[in-house]
Amino acid sequence: MIYSVLHRITANKDFRIGDTVDFLYVCLTSVFSYIVLFVLTKLMGNKQISQLDSFDYITGITIGSIAAEFATDLEAPWKPFLAMVIYAIATLLLGYVSRKMPRARKYLNGTFLILMDKGKLNRANLKKAKLELNEFLVMCREQGYFDLQSIETAIFEANGTLSILPSSVYRPATPQDLNLSPTQETLFTEVIMDGRILEGNLKKLGLDHIWLIKQLQKQGIDSQKDVFLGICDKNKNIQFYKNE
Repeated sequence: MIYSVLHRITANKDFRIGDTVDFLYVCLTSVFSYIVLFVLTKLMGNKQISQLDSFDYITGITIGSIAAEFATDLEAPWKPFLAMVIYAIATLLLGYVSRKMPRARKYLNGTFLILMDKGKLNRANLKKAKLELNEFLVMCREQGYFDLQSIETAIFEANGTLSILPSSVYRPATPQDLNLSPTQETLFTEVIMDGRILEGNLKKLGLDHIWLIKQLQKQGIDSQKDVFLGICDKNKNIQFYKNE
């Protein structure tokens, strides 16, 4: 694929090594459009991109459109190709700066905003987050909070999501509250799938075929072929889901 791209670039009659004007023009327009997209994204607010950060959002939509142009531009394919490379390099550089310079991260990735704290809404931060009050209420309901009195703190994260700390009187009771010490649960591993015993997973759990057959018999199952899914954890807690 890379060879074919390079072949198209070098074989194009419009491409010249000394054609520095077009080369610099593509470089400058790419950098300028990247800056414009970044500014517009910040102005629109992170609620527009939700799970993506600004760089992923810009890179995704821009490289996608440039790639379409690259696929259809038969006269000078090296121009959109160069633009895509510049966008990719710019994203990598900004990501590197964000990781290595914590102070710059605040301006590049943004910071969280406290929208509600101790039962009081922060109108100024709602405005900074580009959120209407109705939108904030919808985000609360999406997380199961229909009564604002049950919310101690609501934080609008830099990636456009809402994190909520419930009030202590409304949060579910924990074993620690009840002075209990429950056994730590572990991850379940598939031991039977579609009637087939997964011997490798059994060995990882320190179990064998004979033990599994006995567990099937204890639950009144004649054969593993009657099991759609069987899962087991390191504490030998096993569950079978029969074919229905």
